[in-house]
Amino acid sequence: MVRILMLLPNTDFDPTEAGVPWHVLKQAGHEVWFATEDGQKAQCDQITLSGEGLTGRLKTLAARPENGEIYGEMQVDQHFETPLAWKGVDPNAYDVLILPGGHAPGMKPYLEAQAVFDICRNFFEREAMVASICHGILALARTKRADGRSVLYGYQVTGLNNFQEKIAVRMTRKTMGLRYQTYPETVQDEVSRALKRSRDFRPGPKFSSFGTARNPNKGFIVKDRHLLSARWPGDVYKLSYALVARLG
Repeated sequence: MVRILMLLPNTDFDPTEAGVPWHVLKQAGHEVWFATEDGQKAQCDQITLSGEGLTGRLKTLAARPENGEIYGEMQVDQHFETPLAWKGVDPNAYDVLILPGGHAPGMKPYLEAQAVFDICRNFFEREAMVASICHGILALARTKRADGRSVLYGYQVTGLNNFQEKIAVRMTRKTMGLRYQTYPETVQDEVSRALKRSRDFRPGPKFSSFGTARNPNKGFIVKDRHLLSARWPGDVYKLSYALVARLG
C-alpha cells in the first residue's frame, strides 16, 4: 500500500481540490493521511462549499454538488478526523505528497510555514511523488534548496494562472472585497520568478473544460518527473487519475 500525505491549512482550503484526490486514491486502494498546522481537524472554505453569497455568474466559483458530497464523506474519514501536526510529520514515512489549494485568508499560514517547506524539501530531495493544485504550487515555489533556489527551479509547472485569478478577483470585488486575492502578486507571477525560465510556468488554455467523475480526462495538468501540477478544481480529476496511474 502506498502511503500518501495531504497537507492542509486549519481553514479555508478548497473542498474539491482536497476531496477529489482523496476519493480517487481511496477507490484505487490507497490510504491518505492528513496534517494540519496544529493537528486540529481542518475545515474547508465554507463559502466555496455552500455557495452562500455566490449568485449569478459567481455560482461558478462554488463547489459542484457531487464534489461537496465527496468532501462530506472525507470529513468522517478516520485520518481526516485525527490529523497530524505539520511539525510532527516524518516525511520519510510517506511516498506521495499532495498540496491542495484555496484562496481565502486561512490559506496563508499553510503557504508561509517553515514546517510545510521542510516537508516539501524532503520530497524533492528524495524525488518522491508530489501533486499540487492551484495555490498549492506556492508552497513549493517558496521551498528553497541548499543553493537558495526554489525546489521548482528547472521544472515545468502549472498553477492558478493570471487569467483565472484576475477574473475571480474582478468578479467578486464588489461583494467580497479582496477575499479572492490571496496575495498582491498573482500565483503565476510569483511562481514564474522561482523557475529557471518564466515560460516554464504553463498556464494552459484560457477556457478549458471542467473534469468530472464521468469525464476525468477533461482539464489541464503538467507532468514533470515526480511532480504533477494542476490549476483549479476543474483539473483535479485529471490530476488524481494521473497520480493513480503513476502509482501503478
